[in-house]
Amino acid sequence: MKATRVEAGCDEAGRGCLAGPVTAAAVILDPKKRIKGLEDSKKLSEKQRNRLRLEIEEKALAWAVCFVGPREIEEINILHASIAAIQRAVQKLEIQPEHLLIDGNRFSPIKGIEHTCVIKGDGIYQSIAAASILAKTHRDELMCKLHASHDQYDWLRNKGYPTISHREAIQKFGTTTHHRTTFKLLKDEVDEKS
Repeated sequence: MKATRVEAGCDEAGRGCLAGPVTAAAVILDPKKRIKGLEDSKKLSEKQRNRLRLEIEEKALAWAVCFVGPREIEEINILHASIAAIQRAVQKLEIQPEHLLIDGNRFSPIKGIEHTCVIKGDGIYQSIAAASILAKTHRDELMCKLHASHDQYDWLRNKGYPTISHREAIQKFGTTTHHRTTFKLLKDEVDEKS
């Protein structure tokens, strides 16, 4: 009987943010070590995500996280930056997967590894849910660190997303090196097309 193929779930976080990187994770779960409560990270509380992150990192056969920063996002656009982040996370895995489960509908193949795109896959496959949790928690952790030197933008709470208070702070204080200047930072600007 053929052994089960090695499969990695992949997801990203931070595509819609005005500041900070887009962050991707790739996770190969251990079928012998069940993790209860794996779910799309957006449906979990911060406390639940942080608890699950520790369990995923401890029990997974392999996991990796990759950040693609604002300058590269501006250069290649957010879609391509998201794909690049996932590709780099996969390449950082200590075990090479034979197949990738990608959350969403767009991906550029990695030579020698098959992939399947799954819309809303983080609510269907546990490995994608695990990747969504790692991407979200690692990105949130970074934004909280950046908040320490840029507290006027309230990244501790908004994590770089386009909240009213974040836009007001940009209007008042201008941008930082962490902002994505090709994005619609203020309400009267035109959105970047990806």
